[in-house]
Amino acid sequence: MNRDYPLEKVRNFGIIAHIDAGKTTTSERILYYTGSSHKIGEVHEGEATTDWMEQEKERGITITAAAITCFWVPTYEKASDLSKKHRFNIIDTPGHVDFTVEVERSLKVLDGGVVVFDGVAGVEPQSETVWRQADKYHVPRICFINKLDRTGGSFEKSYKSILDRLTKNAVRMQIPIGEEDKFEAVIDLLKMKAYYFEGDMGSTIREEEIPASHLEDAKKFRAELVEKIVAEDDALMSEYLEGKEIPIVDLKRVLRKATIGEAIVPVFTGSALKNKGVQLVLDGVIDYLPSPLDIPSVKGTDPKTGEPMERKASDSEPFSALAFKLQSDPYVGQLTYFRVY
Repeated sequence: MNRDYPLEKVRNFGIIAHIDAGKTTTSERILYYTGSSHKIGEVHEGEATTDWMEQEKERGITITAAAITCFWVPTYEKASDLSKKHRFNIIDTPGHVDFTVEVERSLKVLDGGVVVFDGVAGVEPQSETVWRQADKYHVPRICFINKLDRTGGSFEKSYKSILDRLTKNAVRMQIPIGEEDKFEAVIDLLKMKAYYFEGDMGSTIREEEIPASHLEDAKKFRAELVEKIVAEDDALMSEYLEGKEIPIVDLKRVLRKATIGEAIVPVFTGSALKNKGVQLVLDGVIDYLPSPLDIPSVKGTDPKTGEPMERKASDSEPFSALAFKLQSDPYVGQLTYFRVY
């Protein structure tokens, strides 16, 4: 058993997105901030780490799912506190619907997903297809509305398209300060603070009070968020109706349970290319997406007898795994990726 990373500190998740939503750039930023990649490869330069096949590099899209392991301490903890370090196993899922079999195979082995949307286009037809596949496999999700720095970028328009076309369960966790070339920061609606991303690749996060110009909106949207969370828990609901201020720790606990139960989909925002907001999405992965212990046991068939069997996520269970990807590598030959249950 890995004592450094017990199962509750593991997150097996995928970055799920429509073809041009900026998924690979988001993945690259995640690798950079988690210290797994010290040189950022931009997709438009054809150098992205997760796009390893020649066809992918030429076309700038992700065809086959690769798997990457990295580690993250939430930004609200001391970076030096290794007891708070989590292990991320990121399955890179294809965004192109032509590769449906690849997408479905990847979704089967994910515990959770980060769905990336283009902040200009919002929900696109292929985002709907991949979303329905994630529904089919009961993959809990958080959303990241990306590319807010682009001309035509609109958080509210994209958020509304998620509500209209994908799920009524989505709720804003953040709102942006500025959009298009004026996009400068994000407001965390639970903490009611503004976050600015500065320094090398935006890796220095500065917490500030919310500017007066955005305070009314932030209060209004926080009230919506709190209402949506307390509706999932009777005890919190009665406290809320009595007019009590609900502690953030309780809101997060109930929101986590509701996200894993697919009753709420938290929505984050930012710009991966401009290095704004990605670290807070990683905090969201830890706070709201399931560990292997949070998901139901997996069902399968005994290959010898044909009897149905199930495996709980536990180091003491007999070995079982699902191969979700075959790949031939010029240096090592045939590779099989499998998820161990």
